[in-house]
Amino acid sequence: MFIQLIKSTLKAPFVIYHLPNLVAGKIKFYPTYNLLLLFFLVISASLNAQDTLSSDELFINARTAAFDEDDYPKAIRITKQALEISPDYSDIRIFLGRLYTWTDEVELARKEFDRVIETDPGYEDAHLAYGYLEYWNDNPKKALVVIEPGIEKNPDSKGLLMLKAKIQNNLEEFAEANKTLEELLVFHPKDSEARAFSQKIKDLSSKNQIGVDYDFVYFDERFSDPWHLASVSYGRQTPIGSVTGRLNYANRFTTNGVQFEVDAYPRISDTFYAYVSGGISENGGIFPRYRAGFSLYANLPKSFEADLGFRFLSFSRSTWIYTASIGKYYSNYWFNLRTYLTPSNNSLSKSISLSVRYYLAGADDYLSLRIGTGLSPDRPENYILLDKNNNVIGSLDQEDLKSSNISLGYRKSIKQTNILSIDVGAENQEYALDKKGYQFTIGAGFTKRF
Repeated sequence: MFIQLIKSTLKAPFVIYHLPNLVAGKIKFYPTYNLLLLFFLVISASLNAQDTLSSDELFINARTAAFDEDDYPKAIRITKQALEISPDYSDIRIFLGRLYTWTDEVELARKEFDRVIETDPGYEDAHLAYGYLEYWNDNPKKALVVIEPGIEKNPDSKGLLMLKAKIQNNLEEFAEANKTLEELLVFHPKDSEARAFSQKIKDLSSKNQIGVDYDFVYFDERFSDPWHLASVSYGRQTPIGSVTGRLNYANRFTTNGVQFEVDAYPRISDTFYAYVSGGISENGGIFPRYRAGFSLYANLPKSFEADLGFRFLSFSRSTWIYTASIGKYYSNYWFNLRTYLTPSNNSLSKSISLSVRYYLAGADDYLSLRIGTGLSPDRPENYILLDKNNNVIGSLDQEDLKSSNISLGYRKSIKQTNILSIDVGAENQEYALDKKGYQFTIGAGFTKRF
């Protein structure tokens, strides 16, 4: 009450006019009264200056309190003061709703968002903030209802389309989520987060998948006859993730071999998933008699991903190979650096490869380049090496075999459910001591999702 009395009687014009006279001694009062009057005048000037802060200035102060001082109650208090000055300032009211969201005042947050949307239908930030409120509070269906009007008015909104895809993924509407991401990438083809998310759920968008692949391998000097590698596969989405059965066929120097393998990608969480694989073959001279693989993948912040795992191959003896990689989505590109490490006879065989994709459109439309050194256990043409008499002369467990390789690829989707691919590659490979030869590979594949 006392301060209010001072404010009502000692206004800024009075302070400005009389303060110099008081300081100069031109106003005659008793010394004590002079000091009190000077004190009241200074306080009045300070209070009056606070009263004249604009809503924008208060908004800045509120954001400082929230983000720099981590003081949400203070931020809420200042934001309310700003709204007293400008009650229809949408951005300030949305910020108040967000503050309530962060402090678990859900109903108060809804009230603020509803008021903005009622006065300004389709306002992007209001629908985005309201949608995340419902998404974070396990109301995905209501979140969809909230953001749809915002998308109708802002069809190219990166934030709203990404949130919609996340909600659809949460509802396990994978085909719809994939379609939403395709729409987002039309407007924002260089968005790394959308690109990584699209790659993550592309195989979840259909229940079934069949595929056929063929590789033709030609040798310049080493062998007189080419190799033929082919496979047919069928995959299906299950409650734990995708599972694919594959039948592999190989013909090497009039010798045929067949291998059956199963791959699975079980989902562990939104961050982690795994690769689990196993295979068996009756002809150990064409394929390893047994093979297995495991990798744990992590979807990391800022569109990074990483994995760590092993491969097991059983030839005349067993071989354990350890692998790790780090990947990054950047603009239209995906980069992946991978290594394979094979311990053998107190030594360590190493191979390393760099893969790059340039996306032309969706998750299945890209150009690819891979360069590397050493042999990869994930490539069937490297499983076994034969001499001209069809005797096994080496396999991936031999650390003294050196190679360098390069390959180019193109992958194209047609109406999202038909995927065509073609790859060409060249490899300079050591197959015996001080003996190297070139091998050239061309491959093609087709996948149908339904």
